[in-house]
Amino acid sequence: MPDSILDDISHRRYNQLRGSWVLVSPHRTKRPWQGQQESPTKTTLPAYDPSCYLCPGNKRAQGDINPKYEKTFVFVNDYSAVKDEQEEYKPENKDGSLASRLLRAESVTGKCYVITFSPSHNLTLADLDVAHIVPIINTWTHLYTAHLSPSSPLAKLNKAVINGGHDESISKPNAQYRYMQIFENKGSAMGCSNPHPHGQVWTTTSLPEEPSMELEQLKKYRCEHGGANLLEEYAQLESTKKERVVFENDSFLALCPWWAVWPFEVMIVSKKHKRALVDFDDKEREELAEAIAEVTRRYDNLFETQFPYSMGLHQAPLEGTDEEIEASHFHIHFYPPLLRSATVRKFLVGYEMLAEPQRDITPEQAAARLRDCAGPLYRKALN
Repeated sequence: MPDSILDDISHRRYNQLRGSWVLVSPHRTKRPWQGQQESPTKTTLPAYDPSCYLCPGNKRAQGDINPKYEKTFVFVNDYSAVKDEQEEYKPENKDGSLASRLLRAESVTGKCYVITFSPSHNLTLADLDVAHIVPIINTWTHLYTAHLSPSSPLAKLNKAVINGGHDESISKPNAQYRYMQIFENKGSAMGCSNPHPHGQVWTTTSLPEEPSMELEQLKKYRCEHGGANLLEEYAQLESTKKERVVFENDSFLALCPWWAVWPFEVMIVSKKHKRALVDFDDKEREELAEAIAEVTRRYDNLFETQFPYSMGLHQAPLEGTDEEIEASHFHIHFYPPLLRSATVRKFLVGYEMLAEPQRDITPEQAAARLRDCAGPLYRKALN
């Protein structure tokens, strides 16, 4: 069946990275919308806000004073989701009872950080050029390196990152953590509590479910295909086909995945097998910064608004087996909720919560629209 038919019929697509399916219903884009609409964002933020907890020199919620930082700034989250020290938990029921079988819990410790992207209160990733995104990537890499297990094959690389940001809070942890999740929630629609552009880093003694599912699929593919890497081969395929590619440079591919759930979901994937941030050289970090700039700028240009999203890096665990480390492949997920305009968003409810995810616009249509949004950031022409 010709692939073009899929633009008009309902069908399911398999997500090789999660081992799951998504229902695609392209004909539903024609339905009228009388539901909830989000308020369009208005860019009226100042470069500095004296009441902002994240601006340089300001007092944070619990009284600490931010330094007069000039690039990125890292500090331990004042309201961390996990703590590095807490009372030890030992399940009491080990007698084979019904409660011990069904009511399971385990202790999780870790450390959470906040990273401001720049001193400016009003500059998002879409506003920053490559030279100003590189320090953010360097800071991510410095954090990852500081928490990497000495027994990991990646620790042997010993690639020290220079020219990072203000990172007095980056120190060796009290315990060896299993995983580090680096992410950003942009916009109030995604639950962002402070408009100063920033990201978060959560490290935990457990391997979270999403990266765990992906890692199992990556290991399975490697085992079944003679050591081949799933995402490296997928990047090669998409680079050849082009129809879902949004942006491409020598090192990275930005595309709307075949299996995307969110309307304008994008994945940035390394073309070569790179396990984690520490695998990149200076040129690759610069090209990663270029890919991030291209994706976020096109997002804002699409509906001429501050485009909300959740973005996160998936890479090798901080501690893991050689098989887990070698099967890992660096990539970044962008999950944006907007569907038809700056005010109409996608909801994962009903069938999507109870059965399986569903999308209307196809990834090919989404990629074509994002390709057309290249060029300068729209709001720079308004100044």
